[in-house]
Amino acid sequence: MEYTVNKLARLSGISTRTLRYYDEIDLLKPARKNSSGYRIYGQSEVDKLQQILFYRELGLELEQIKSIVNNPEFDGSQALVEHREKLLAKRVQLDLLISNVEKTISAKKGASTMTDNEKFQGFKQKLVDDNEQQYGNEIRDNYGDELVDRSNAKMLKLSEEDYQEFMKLEQQILSALVEAMETGDPTSEAARQTVDLHRQWLSFTWSTYSKEAHRGLAEMYIADERFAAYYDKVQPGAAQFLRDAIVAYTS
Repeated sequence: MEYTVNKLARLSGISTRTLRYYDEIDLLKPARKNSSGYRIYGQSEVDKLQQILFYRELGLELEQIKSIVNNPEFDGSQALVEHREKLLAKRVQLDLLISNVEKTISAKKGASTMTDNEKFQGFKQKLVDDNEQQYGNEIRDNYGDELVDRSNAKMLKLSEEDYQEFMKLEQQILSALVEAMETGDPTSEAARQTVDLHRQWLSFTWSTYSKEAHRGLAEMYIADERFAAYYDKVQPGAAQFLRDAIVAYTS
């Protein structure tokens, strides 16, 4: 079956403007254009759009999605299996948060009690699951399953105070990084203080700290675009600057 832009938009639930944009950026090209110049989409394009929407739902940027689905070696069937696994993991995360909300409601009504640690358990589990989903393979390849498992366990055991401090430090690092970049010098005192905050942040989940491991993580920040994007969102080049500052700090 073939679809025009309007029909495919109604079928998929996205706008005609979005479909036209996908065509413009070479993410989803129509199968052909008819004699009137209208875009016509076939079954292959419908299946590809489904994959695009799956990846979009999982939080990937359009450029990342384009590089995946336009790869000649892209396996649609295997991708569906991976989508299912990731969506199931996402459902587990939502179930944990729903359970946490229900327990909180019950505690507020006096029907049950809830420890301070339980109040944040769902958030900590989601943080662990999100990290596993986004970076798990790379981190485990570099540091090994045992170390990563210990790190995840330490995160889940954080007290309320430690968890709040962990989250606070994360924001302090980003703010300090922007200020340090103004010096233009990764060996400056401002850069050193930023890396020290980063070391403190890592120590909340790392069972032991080592300069070698810290440098190894810094290299991943620039080797993997997903890690780089996390820091570059505050300012372009932030990941590279942080990496250079960490190398200087640990040398």
